[in-house]
Amino acid sequence: MNKVLIIDDEINLRGLLARIIQLEGYSVAQADNGKNALKLLEHEVFQVVITDVKLPDINGVDLTAKIKSSYPNTEIIVLTAYGTIQDGVKAIKNGAFNYLTKGDHQGKIIPLVSQATEKALLQQKVSDLEKRLTRKFGFDQISGSSRAIVNAIELARKVAATDTTVLILGETGVGKEVFAEAIHYESPRKTKPLVALNCSAFAKELLESELFGHAEGAFTGATKAKKGLLEEAHEGTLFLDEIGEMNIDLQAKILRVLETSEFYRVGESKSRKVNIRLIAATNRDLEKEIKNGKFREDLFYRLSVFTIHIPSLRERSEDIETLAHYFIQQFSAKTNKQVKLMDEDFLKALQLHPWKGNIRELKNVIERCVILVDGNKLGTALLPFDFNTSSNPNIFDLAVIEKNHIQKVLRHTHGNKTEAARLLNIGLTTLYRKIQDYEIN
Repeated sequence: MNKVLIIDDEINLRGLLARIIQLEGYSVAQADNGKNALKLLEHEVFQVVITDVKLPDINGVDLTAKIKSSYPNTEIIVLTAYGTIQDGVKAIKNGAFNYLTKGDHQGKIIPLVSQATEKALLQQKVSDLEKRLTRKFGFDQISGSSRAIVNAIELARKVAATDTTVLILGETGVGKEVFAEAIHYESPRKTKPLVALNCSAFAKELLESELFGHAEGAFTGATKAKKGLLEEAHEGTLFLDEIGEMNIDLQAKILRVLETSEFYRVGESKSRKVNIRLIAATNRDLEKEIKNGKFREDLFYRLSVFTIHIPSLRERSEDIETLAHYFIQQFSAKTNKQVKLMDEDFLKALQLHPWKGNIRELKNVIERCVILVDGNKLGTALLPFDFNTSSNPNIFDLAVIEKNHIQKVLRHTHGNKTEAARLLNIGLTTLYRKIQDYEIN
């Protein structure tokens, strides 16, 4: 049932209004001053508040601003006395839905309450949708508690609230697009479009048309004008994945967009304005690409205003168990199975695997295992053959144990061999020899 709160120190008027509104099927609460009204609002959700301008402890116009600040989805109707219409106008500036003059309100109050309720419910639906989108695409969807991933999330959270261009770096499969989505859906642009484009998926001419659009007759097959993704992303976010694959001529045009917010459709001579936030990502070393003449240095500096490095799965091996459980739960629900566990050897095999495909590879492996399993526990027999032979060797072999331990320490030190030798309590020369003997990459 929709709820209305009436605030007025005149008990007779308050009671009359309450009876009229209750007869229309609303639940009505009453307060005789602003303080008591705010207490009620703390504990209950009201779609509509009706308040007098003159209250014992606060002006209704000021109360309107307070309520809208704390409860933006609640609509407020202000009651004014004759000769104080300016109060109603000021209340609307403070966020009130509308105002009525006392003595002329009884025939108008119900239609106004109905309109205000409709607006409040619509706003609540929009708010709920935004929250669901944030939960689905925001930072809460990123699993892991390792220092490397936590640092990346902290950086992304800070930049999300701004309009700054972001460059996301990381290997294939680490979740660069997931981070781009989270930044967008926790930004002021979250209600506007997020448009994503993989620059490696198109030839130069097609990529230019996809990005900037084209005029009718711009090239063979262009039978009508077409909007590009830049225009589709207007007031929202454009995510350019694998920007390191973009042709250098197109890079100059993207640079112009960043510098002037202007672009040309293919085949047009008139420039167009666009308001976008750009997030770019790549698995390439762009500074190396600059030296090789394949990436513009000026564009690199415009993109790298704020850079986030997403760690590989090898750099956050302590998160493998958490991620595996997350994917098990996800694919169990998808396949209507009750898989909840993985045995110790299965987890050990996951932790020893090099994961060149990173999280995407782990996700695919878990999906395969969940599809194949008959019971509720995943075991090593479900893993791909090459996966087993490389990652789950004879655990009783002393050489294997030593090799695995050295690999674990090297992961812990992020490849720092001097620190690894110190932790292993062996000489650096000995460590290099063992790395060579065991063919540790």
